[in-house]
Amino acid sequence: MIDPPRDEAKQAVDKCKSAGIKTVMITGDHKVTATAIAKKLGILEDEKEAITGLELDKISDEELEKNIRNYSVYARVAPEHKVRIVKAWQKQGEVVAMTGDGVNDSPSLKQADIGCSMGIVGTDVAKEAADVILTDDNFATVVSSVEEGRRIYDNILKVIQFLLASNIGEIVVLLLATLGTTLFAKWFGITDISHLAILMPIHILWINLITDSLPALALAFDPANEGIMERKPTKSGKGIFTKSMTYRIVYQGIMIGIITLIAFIIGLATTNEPIDGLTLDETKIEIGQTMAFIVLALSELVHVFNIRDNKKSVFKTSIFANKILIGAILLSATLMFVVLLVPAFRALFSIPILPMDNIVEIIVLTIAPLIIVEIFKLLKINSLSDEK
Repeated sequence: MIDPPRDEAKQAVDKCKSAGIKTVMITGDHKVTATAIAKKLGILEDEKEAITGLELDKISDEELEKNIRNYSVYARVAPEHKVRIVKAWQKQGEVVAMTGDGVNDSPSLKQADIGCSMGIVGTDVAKEAADVILTDDNFATVVSSVEEGRRIYDNILKVIQFLLASNIGEIVVLLLATLGTTLFAKWFGITDISHLAILMPIHILWINLITDSLPALALAFDPANEGIMERKPTKSGKGIFTKSMTYRIVYQGIMIGIITLIAFIIGLATTNEPIDGLTLDETKIEIGQTMAFIVLALSELVHVFNIRDNKKSVFKTSIFANKILIGAILLSATLMFVVLLVPAFRALFSIPILPMDNIVEIIVLTIAPLIIVEIFKLLKINSLSDEK
């Protein structure tokens, strides 16, 4: 008597294999029955990988821990066997998810890192012992949950990378501009260096509240990257700040900072006549500040597209797949242009009307992060190996 497996179960097992997840069958059925089903699902390839509860009793815990990877099917097992199997995998440093529905499954569900009880046929005891209840009693749902978990984890990393790179960019540009104040005054003939600041406090506050926050929140809704279920699981003890992650945050932050500083220098260097009743020094500083403010804000909005995939080109990803992100970018950009175009806001932010030549330079500098990171991706130096 064989209870035939669902069609989606085999697909789920295949997906587990590609994702680096080992699927193990533990059942009270006869070994012959369990082996037949396991072969059909793709869990078992060699019958030597199947073992019974009686054979398991003859194996010590140390021997089981040593050889646990050699077994894929356990037949005619008792509740205590299930707990031993879970513990043996955990001793190997693996994260164990266990499914079950009966009272006899509750000890192993409790022992597992993630106990998954069946919601339809599962007993109340099993549900109480479990961490997760499958409302459809479908193993494929577990695999879908893994995929969703990986998507969420990836999106958290994207948000962290974007925010930290943006903030490092702000720190870098403020530091370099402060250290170079005397040099800038000398190079560009500015006599009053007390007001020679690259950004005003209100500029920094606006960027942190509007330019950074809205796209960062929208990144959480990014769809899963292609091939998300074709990579090995992340080790449970592995930190977020890997070599590759740290490298990207640092170089992209420096990139944003230097681009903003270049915009400031161009503003100081290209201003030759006073405007709006200001002195020439004040005009140079305000145009330099305005260019730095615009480039910093808009380049971060452009850079957010680089963050969505650290390996594939922006042009090979579905740019409009995350409509919430597109909306957040458009909203941030619109608010930025309101500040630039509405006279009351221009006065508040000390923003003059820029010459056309400066506008062209701003456009070039704004899209520079996209070009630079695309080159890094093309040369395959946007990531480092995190292997020890």
